[in-house]
Amino acid sequence: MPMITADDGIQIFYKDWGPVDGHAVLLSHGWPLRTDDNPEGLPVEVFDAIRAGERASRSQLYRDLADGPFFGHNRRGDVPQGMRDAFWLQGLASGHRGAYECIAEITVPSLVIHGDDDQIVPIEVGGLRSAKLIADAELKVYEGAGHALPDTEKQRLSQDLLDFIES
Repeated sequence: MPMITADDGIQIFYKDWGPVDGHAVLLSHGWPLRTDDNPEGLPVEVFDAIRAGERASRSQLYRDLADGPFFGHNRRGDVPQGMRDAFWLQGLASGHRGAYECIAEITVPSLVIHGDDDQIVPIEVGGLRSAKLIADAELKVYEGAGHALPDTEKQRLSQDLLDFIES
């Protein structure tokens, strides 16, 4: 399984579907912790609350994320129950990690896609920062979209990916 190891030891899985000089795509990348290098990031208290939620009831944490900010269901109320249930199950089976250090090293044309109503990784510290860190990045902002773009913006995302790959 191909992995990139960031400076802090976090390992990020990636899928290699092409040549070394091929295009890269990032979707709602990272857990943007506030650091000296990322002063606009989220305060550690946000992550402390997530960790506390995991300790108290991991199942309830992922249910609350699915019913609330992850898909933007708390704003629009239009996310199907099945999609939220699938996220809950995936959350119980995995976890959350992220890093920014590795993306500054990307040297191929890259597409960064982010929803401007992402309540999990706000666009200012996610998509906008990623696009600035990657030398040859194209940024697409989905107006009104939240965090789970592959689930909530399937058609538009598919078309944008095809257009980018063919460019």
